[in-house]
Amino acid sequence: MEDKKLINGTWKIIQEETERRVKAEPVLASFFHTTILEHDSFSSAIADLIANDLGSSSVQPMMLRSVIKDAINSSDEILDGTMTDLLAAKEKDPSCKYLSEPLLFFKGFKSLQSHRVASWLWKNSRHTLAHYFQSRTSEVYGVDIHPAAQLGKGIMIDHGTGVVIGETSVVEDNVSIFQGVTLGGTGKEIGDRHPIVREGVLLSASSTVLGRVEIGRNAKIAAGSVVLDNVREGATVAGVPAKEVGQTINSVPADEIDHLIK
Repeated sequence: MEDKKLINGTWKIIQEETERRVKAEPVLASFFHTTILEHDSFSSAIADLIANDLGSSSVQPMMLRSVIKDAINSSDEILDGTMTDLLAAKEKDPSCKYLSEPLLFFKGFKSLQSHRVASWLWKNSRHTLAHYFQSRTSEVYGVDIHPAAQLGKGIMIDHGTGVVIGETSVVEDNVSIFQGVTLGGTGKEIGDRHPIVREGVLLSASSTVLGRVEIGRNAKIAAGSVVLDNVREGATVAGVPAKEVGQTINSVPADEIDHLIK
């Protein structure tokens, strides 16, 4: 019940701020109406936006919209994750002035929501369509997440371009990921071969984590680092290969978004 109240309340705020933006930027009035104001729910707007982005000449948006709605309606978990991601983007990104901005314009946010649908398809053995969502998400948003990767909620992918998350990756709740991050394997091994990223972690721009290593809770990976070994809880690592250079004390790097090494 509380989740539904939050979703409905947030959707009302999005609609109200969008009405104000129509007056401020009339050239976008039609865009705001078709993407936000003509929809009666947050889930309807999400389904329409993602479908329109990922549709193609061979797969019409209407068909994808039906699939996305099926996924959202199948479980409250997907919609809850979407709303938590939206609030995370608003709270963590100082450039985000409106709740509607991630929904309309942030490809990192939209790539996460596409992945939630692809993950639902994968779990229901609809692997081919799941791969379609992955492929189009990579093409349109510049973010490549395997449908089988396990992602939590409250995740922020900022900028998004060049982010790659491999098949057996696990990313827990409240993780902040910046452009160019790779969660990859180390070769052609099978089984669990991608990283585990615990809650509260900050993965700075162009950092790379390879193999079945674990990034401990509230750790910070500095920009450009290559991580090949486990990172303990609260540690800051940097370099190629990454070495421990500091420690976060009573802080959550994913929330603070402080990329400096301390």
